[in-house]
Formats: sequence, structure tokens, C-alpha cells
Amino acid sequence: MRDFRCPGCGQHLAFENSMCLACDTPIGYSLPDRAMLPVRDGGELALCANLHVAQCNWLVPASGPELCESCRLTRTRPADSDVEAMAAFALAETAKRRLVAELAELSLPITGRDADPDYGLAFDLLSSAGGPVTTGHQNGVITLDLAEGDDAHREQLRAEMDEPYRTLLGHFRHEIGHYYFYVLIDPAPALRAQFAELFGDPDLDYQAALDRHYSQGPPAGWEDSFVSSYATMHPAEDFAETFAHYLHIRDTLDTAAAFGLAPANAGYDGKLLGLSAFDSLIEMWLPLVWSLNMVNRSMGRDDLYPFVLPPAVLQKLQFLHMALQQQTS
Repeated sequence: MRDFRCPGCGQHLAFENSMCLACDTPIGYSLPDRAMLPVRDGGELALCANLHVAQCNWLVPASGPELCESCRLTRTRPADSDVEAMAAFALAETAKRRLVAELAELSLPITGRDADPDYGLAFDLLSSAGGPVTTGHQNGVITLDLAEGDDAHREQLRAEMDEPYRTLLGHFRHEIGHYYFYVLIDPAPALRAQFAELFGDPDLDYQAALDRHYSQGPPAGWEDSFVSSYATMHPAEDFAETFAHYLHIRDTLDTAAAFGLAPANAGYDGKLLGLSAFDSLIEMWLPLVWSLNMVNRSMGRDDLYPFVLPPAVLQKLQFLHMALQQQTS
């Protein structure tokens, strides 16, 4: 994430700011400009209509749609009267905006349900307080249980499932990986063939794989070939986990570069093209994440990135890097 500055006084701004706390200038995030811009009465820009219900600080044309590019992707949300669910909804939307911003930085296509009613991207952000909600992806629709925004609930699930990491943003990055498999990989015969070599047959019976995973657990020695135990369940989940980690790596490097903690070309604006560029990406990532893990330990916290990237996983990440480069060039 970029190092944003107030256009009025130059004060540092967080990605979530809707006002500069130093000079009281109303500001918002412009996705086309990748920048924080001022909001002036009678000006050409206005804050998203979800400013209060979703804490959304994105900008829209004053004469255009009331909802921003991220909020328009949400198909279903809790009722305004459900105060608890709406608080969780705001947390989820905050994480989703960071996801959408990164997708735009990577020049990945985002086709909403308005343009493609059958397979366009949409989000159903639902509260499980009134009944079961299964987080997942189907035909472009990403469903998220808003209970994942509750720290205690999420930590309990993380411990029960023996996961080293579980966050709202991580869920979104994983589920969007399923979407981009169908958008970028599945329609391209050459990429699909490479996918099968690295990940396996994407058409394997999913329910059978699910049942096997939860009855038998991951295979012995899975750490040599997969980034997480969940990735061992099915080739589709392996790809989604790999996709999520690619986004983790790219966004963390971009943020580190913006604050001088990584080389300038580690950011999204860096020309990380070709096979050798992926090697450079990893060469920048490994020492950075090691140092960040050690900083976390100095604060008595668990590792920021509690994962190992063996050669087989690096091959999968390299495939994804090249596939995204090919599709967005």
C-alpha cells in the first residue's frame, strides 16, 4: 500500500482516512488516481454513500453513482436495523476495499454482476447470527460470514483448524483466487495445462476431496509441496491459497517500498517482468519477511508471516506471477 499524504498539508494518511487529522481537510481515496484527494463543497468528487454504514472513504463523481467501485460489488448485506451485523459489515468492507485496490494495482480485470449477470464478481456479506453461512466462492459470488470479523470467534476457529493465520483480508484474497482461476486460467488451454502439471486436475471431485481432508487430514510431508495444510485438500484450494499468498507478498512489499523498508522496485510500479523478475521478487521478500517476523517477536507477538516457501511452492507462485503478467500485459 502506498504512503499517502494529505493534499492540503502533507501529513501522512492511512488508507482508511476520510479526513486529515492535522488540517481537518476532508479527503477520500480515488481508485483511478491511486491517491487521496480533497473533497470540496460543490466540487467534482464526493465521498461514497457508504461513508457511515461501511466506513467507506472512497470517492465517486459528484454527478455519478452514489456507491464507489468497491461498494458496488457488494450484492447482499445486513439490514440497517441489525446494528451488530452492520458493525461487522463495516469491518468486512474495509478489508474488501484493500483487496479491490490491490487488484487494480495489479491491473487485474474486475467484471461486476451488472456487466456479467451470470459470472460477474459479487460479494454476499452475511451474518451467521440468523443461520449458517458458509464462506466460499461460486460462479463469481464470494460469500463471507461476517462473524469472521470478530477477533475471538476467528481466533477460536483458527486454533480449532490448526491454522497459523486467519484474517478477513486473508479470506478475501483466498476466495478471489477461485474467481481468477475461472477468469484467467480455465479459459486458456496452455495455462490450464501448466496448472494441471503443478496443482493437479481442477475437475477432481470436490466433495470427495473435502470429506477426505476432514477425515484424514493432510498427507505426511505436505510441507514440502504446499503453502498450507488446507492447500492439500484439492487443486482448486491449492491455487486459491497460492493466489492469496501472492497478494500477501505483493502488497507487503509495496508497503515496505513506500516506507523505505524495501527497494523502490519492490512496489507495484516496479517493472517485475519475466522469469528473472520473479526471482528478484522473492529475493526482496525473504529478508524483509524474516526481519518483520523478528520485529513481531520483539513485541511478544507471533510471526507476521508464519509460512515457509519450499521450492515446489515457489514454482506455483512463479506460474501465477507469469500468468497474471501474461493476462494483464
